[in-house]
Amino acid sequence: MMKWLVVLAALVAFAECLHKMPLIKGKSARQTLKEKGLWEEYRKTHPYNPAAKFYSSGTESMTNDADLSYYGTISIGTPPQSFSVIFDTGSSNLWVPSVYCNSTACENHNQFNPSQSSTFQWGNQSLSIQYGTGSMTGFLGSDTVEVGGISVANQVFGLSQTEASFMTYMQADGILGLAFQSIASDNVVPVFNTMITEGLVSEPIFSVYLSGNSEQGSEVVFGGTDSTHYTGTITWIPLSSATYWQINMDSVTINGQTVACSGGCQAIIDTGTSLIVGPTTDINNLNSWVGASTDQSGDAIVNCQNIPSMPDVTFTLNGNAFTVPASAYVSQSSSGCMTGFGQGGTMQLWILGDVFIREYYAVFNAQTQNIGLAKSA
Repeated sequence: MMKWLVVLAALVAFAECLHKMPLIKGKSARQTLKEKGLWEEYRKTHPYNPAAKFYSSGTESMTNDADLSYYGTISIGTPPQSFSVIFDTGSSNLWVPSVYCNSTACENHNQFNPSQSSTFQWGNQSLSIQYGTGSMTGFLGSDTVEVGGISVANQVFGLSQTEASFMTYMQADGILGLAFQSIASDNVVPVFNTMITEGLVSEPIFSVYLSGNSEQGSEVVFGGTDSTHYTGTITWIPLSSATYWQINMDSVTINGQTVACSGGCQAIIDTGTSLIVGPTTDINNLNSWVGASTDQSGDAIVNCQNIPSMPDVTFTLNGNAFTVPASAYVSQSSSGCMTGFGQGGTMQLWILGDVFIREYYAVFNAQTQNIGLAKSA
């Protein structure tokens, strides 16, 4: 009997090691702007530049992504103040709006008030985060940050003082970066690093499940994986650079024909980008192969009725093939259908964003510096 109690206690302890952070699939900025009749005007003044956050040197960058829709709630301070954030594997800083910010974007989002937290401490540095269109500036401070049931003491984070105007239309209040410290603005230790060094997670792993059209079920799991979210085995791919979650991509093929990334290229797995993004010439070729025509604003439009007959697209990563069917790479809305393949300019870095991650459950191991991918369940 004693032996079984020990086993049971071990199982209970193990179950407690997984910290699940539910993500809400909310309205994207594109949907909000369309409802207000502002989308066409907005997109002219804020062109989509997903590559912007990967150009920066020394300053953290974010992109004005109108299609991001997954958010989770964290809290900061004592007593806790709640914020919705984008869990972004393509950046490394945590920041939220503050009461010192008078940008329009801060006025319609939750704002952190340091004077109402007994555990808050000011830092001595300012923070600047570059966007595709504008920036976020502010100050650094530290406080207790609670994420998915994990309480992280003395976590350094940014309090915004100004914010780029496009943030007004995003549902999330701020960003929680999950990439490496090497690209963190002001060399701030990222939240997940703190969790690891303080022994708050049983394994130096977090994993991401993004649900498809059904709203519920998306989550980030800190400290391990959730086997209910994937089928088959996890394929592990070593990082080519521990900055972003960057890996080697061998090719992009359709029916065995290489249509992009000829001779190999670099790719990052990025929860903070909604589309699959690549160099303009590659993306144009890929879109023409799947039968899309690009409209004047750069969207790759397809006839919704063609989806069943459109080809699969295969991304080969480190010798392993990951296939994305048309049902996954075409998005349908009231205004029609478009592919999820976006132009990233001349930059040779591919971004495998939410379109890819919805198909493949992604596991991020900070210690062994590799990424695990398995078919989403």
